[in-house]
Amino acid sequence: MTGLSTPWDVQSLGGGRLLITEREGQLSPWRRGTRRTVALPTDLVWAQGETGLMSLAIDPGFADNGRIYTCLGGYAKSGNDVRVLAWKLDTEAATVSDPQVLISGLPATSGRHGGCRLLITRDGALLVGTGDAAVGTNAQDLGSPGGKTLRLNRRTGAPWPGNRWIDSSVPATRYVFTYGHRNVQGLSQRTDGSLWSAEHGPDRDDEVNRLRSGGNYGWNPVPGYNESVPMTDTSLPGRQIKARWSSGSPTVATSGAAWVAGREWGAYAGTLAVAALKGERVLFMKFDAQGKLRNVRTPPALRKYGRLRSITQTPRGDLLITTGNGTGDRVLRVRPRRSP
Repeated sequence: MTGLSTPWDVQSLGGGRLLITEREGQLSPWRRGTRRTVALPTDLVWAQGETGLMSLAIDPGFADNGRIYTCLGGYAKSGNDVRVLAWKLDTEAATVSDPQVLISGLPATSGRHGGCRLLITRDGALLVGTGDAAVGTNAQDLGSPGGKTLRLNRRTGAPWPGNRWIDSSVPATRYVFTYGHRNVQGLSQRTDGSLWSAEHGPDRDDEVNRLRSGGNYGWNPVPGYNESVPMTDTSLPGRQIKARWSSGSPTVATSGAAWVAGREWGAYAGTLAVAALKGERVLFMKFDAQGKLRNVRTPPALRKYGRLRSITQTPRGDLLITTGNGTGDRVLRVRPRRSP
């Protein structure tokens, strides 16, 4: 699929249909080579810098309830924020209706480091990866939703009952699953149930992390917004969880991530596929059962499309990848090479 404008995410609707978000504020349903455009209300989507209409999730019961979820820049009473909304998409994928704000008040500032990735986990929770909005104190402040992964009820927007700080007197803290992140761009769940993230480093150390409830991943760029500090600052009080993979220097701008399933993928089966924007490639990371990195493959065939943002596996096993070049963007469909 071609002719897109900064596509951020792509998901399967079933029946060969796809749904794409474009950062400036429109949804693009696609089926059998035909693409349509569904513009979201302009008073609901704020697009600036890295923020706009971003991640997309499809409800497991979509065939019956038409429910989809988006993370987007929004308009708050004073200024802007990042928020997660649920919508109803009609059966023809022509209109959306019934917007429901599940969570709002995620920090936005200038639009830098707005996150924002969504994942519906196998227990039915909605996991939200957020950015720190380039505010130095956000990532370590449990009272700020910035620089976190948040876990909530996808139907009501309430904090997930199993969250570590569910009984906190601070409402925002009740949502926190993990903290100490810079700018979460990818979320994916492994077949063993473990949750993983990909995030941007400053001028070094993009990271892939295995997420543990209540875990601190060590980003603390203070005073001010001091990006010379380590991505995982082990001098902080308590325990900080180190990355399972780090880019070192230079960065590749790790973005979307998906665990690859299916024996037809051969050596790539069971890897974590991570799209890279600046690096213009897909990194297939092989981790053992304990989560230790074994090797990384970067197929040359996927290094000719420019910046790559999101990556999703369809129910049939193909990978869908969005490009992020700013003009002439597309969705790529990648299948394993068949033996002759």
